[in-house]
Amino acid sequence: MKTLKNHLILFDAECPMCRLYTQAFVDTGLLDQTGRKSYQKVLPANCPNVDRQRAVNEIALINQETGEVSYGVYSLFKIIGNAFPFFNPLFSFRPFGWIMSKAYAFISYNRRVIITAPEAAGELQPSFKLHYRIIYLLLTWFVTSIILTRYVLLMAPFVPADGPYREYLVCFGQIIFQGIVVSVLFRGKLWNYLGNVMTISFGGSLLLLLVLVLHRLIGTQPLIFTGWFIIVVGLMFLEHIRRSRIMGLGSWMTASWVTYRVIVLLLISLNQ
Repeated sequence: MKTLKNHLILFDAECPMCRLYTQAFVDTGLLDQTGRKSYQKVLPANCPNVDRQRAVNEIALINQETGEVSYGVYSLFKIIGNAFPFFNPLFSFRPFGWIMSKAYAFISYNRRVIITAPEAAGELQPSFKLHYRIIYLLLTWFVTSIILTRYVLLMAPFVPADGPYREYLVCFGQIIFQGIVVSVLFRGKLWNYLGNVMTISFGGSLLLLLVLVLHRLIGTQPLIFTGWFIIVVGLMFLEHIRRSRIMGLGSWMTASWVTYRVIVLLLISLNQ
């Protein structure tokens, strides 16, 4: 692999994903050992051509010889294309670049709710794009609902199934219920909280999907699937506490999160 020399990539030190993949570029030789640095540690005077806010939103790659700066997915294209030139025709194909730039933006603008992190005082923060957050909420809601709809069938009769759309309504109801509570108690944190809570739900659904994929090897004992479901909910509860603490929400939102689930369980029991 060919190293892209005399280039510096600026990453978000508060984003574990950004730290991970930029370090991978260095470790695999795609960039020099000195080819990455967090934008939090770079003074504006040292990189005068860099749009600081854009570099926060879209990872910046600086050519230290010419001062040229590329951003976002095009920074990644430049690094990968230098090491693997056969990808360059694909990277130069405009429809592909457009699609990948939108996928990159979707992840970038939601990265602080995918892996939450406390905001550093006085530092530039990623811009908020409402449409990307709404798409994220809808996507995680839809995928989570699909997995739960399939998984609940394996827990019968401990958790009886009740039509194909119940889990969709339950998951969407969580967004509405928690959205109302957080709007009343912590005005201004609505979209940040909803993004985090749906990340928790999505993560829990992936843990259920693991067992759902393996259920033919595990067998069809409802007790096993119900027990795993309880374990996953417990892990989600602990993660909700952790993220709420980071967001400065205390225990109020966790209490309402549990309350909603108790209400749902009671309604399911009454309908049987």
